[in-house]
Amino acid sequence: MARITGLLAAVLSVGFFLTSCTPHTQYRDNGQCVSQTAVPNADCEQHALQYLPTDNGAQYLLGFIEFDDQGQLWDRQQMRTVLDTVYEQTAKKDILLVSFVHGWKHSAAPGDSNIETFRRFLAKLSDTEQFVARTTGSQPRLVTGIYLGWRGGSLTVPYLENITFWDRKNTAEKVGHGRVTEVLSHLEDVKRTRDSMVCRADDGVGGADCESSTRLITLGHSFGGAIVHTALAQILENRFIQTKGPAGQKSDVQGFGNLVVLINPAFEANLYTPLSDMSTERGFYTADQRPVLLILTSEADLATKIAFPAGRRLSTMFEKSNSQHVRRNAASGELESIDEQRANRTAVGHFEPYRTHHLAPKAVQKREAVQSASAAESVRTFVQASDGWKNDTKGSRLEFGAVVLERTAGSAARNPYLVTSVDKNLIAGHNDIDDERIIEFVKQLVLFSSYENTELLRQSLFHEK
Repeated sequence: MARITGLLAAVLSVGFFLTSCTPHTQYRDNGQCVSQTAVPNADCEQHALQYLPTDNGAQYLLGFIEFDDQGQLWDRQQMRTVLDTVYEQTAKKDILLVSFVHGWKHSAAPGDSNIETFRRFLAKLSDTEQFVARTTGSQPRLVTGIYLGWRGGSLTVPYLENITFWDRKNTAEKVGHGRVTEVLSHLEDVKRTRDSMVCRADDGVGGADCESSTRLITLGHSFGGAIVHTALAQILENRFIQTKGPAGQKSDVQGFGNLVVLINPAFEANLYTPLSDMSTERGFYTADQRPVLLILTSEADLATKIAFPAGRRLSTMFEKSNSQHVRRNAASGELESIDEQRANRTAVGHFEPYRTHHLAPKAVQKREAVQSASAAESVRTFVQASDGWKNDTKGSRLEFGAVVLERTAGSAARNPYLVTSVDKNLIAGHNDIDDERIIEFVKQLVLFSSYENTELLRQSLFHEK
């Protein structure tokens, strides 16, 4: 009897885990749908391509490309359908192209909260595009979002799902080494193709320095940030060396597309060491240098602050490292000693030697009391903050609406790689990316990357001649 009871318990346990597993499946078909509402109904929700309206009458395009646990595309035709549509749009007009790789416990399933946040972000960008177009008399770009979906959680049971952190970290590394680089490279090719079309139409020649108004932004959250970093790290390292200026002359640092943003990324600081070293050893960046990479990590992110180093201590137990890694900080003129073992066990955003900025609210207030900035307010803030970035000096504090960005003493002005610790009042935990002030701040950095010449906006908004 005891043996039968034990066997039954084992069967029930296996059945429990099987039924509580997150489905390993593709969620989106290859169809295209035009929704009449900001949140698509059931007829539209499962499509890989969705045209969605904003509350202010603008429209944006949202596409989905999905990957399996081995980092391979679920369906190459899904990718082709989405990319072909994006290429078709750029044949007609400039676009603002934003890709997003979600993080831990999320997926491309209909109703996922990361999808809702991404939609809200795209809607705000679309409204801002409409405002800028009306203000300057220009043509608004079509905001186009690409949601890169993977199985960010393997269990669905509350609390028990937290034990999947290391399982999903391993999967994220596979996905980052898989087809994500291919997809992101296709998206960058969209921009380059548009640049070539517009520039040749203007002067019949084009060239490497010629550029359209199409922009590419890449976002990643949590393990999605690790996926993006894995896929793009070596590309970013190369483009730090291959600057925009003539050969043999160091000029503005190039990035991937126009901007990469990682929020609470879950990867070790040691993987970021090459980019940190290169940017720290260069002490001067021109006034035209724009942010290339923004890393935002909450001080209250316990998953990367506590769980991450605890797991890394076990997984790196038999690894060898240099006790001290010495580099020169050009901003301070001093040598810095980096503990390589600690860097190998600490998440990048919590590794203090690599931090360049701190982001805090101008005033502490309850989240429900925070007001969403209008498109007009957002653009005015961007123009003023752009001046502050260009004229950044030691000790300066840049205001971005309701938040303040303060540079650390050991970072050079306009360092294009911003490793930023974030006040817990703005990001309260690992999966908290919904605060209006954070969404607005990221949007400000997108505007930085989208409008290098702010003179026309300044004249229109502030009536300056």
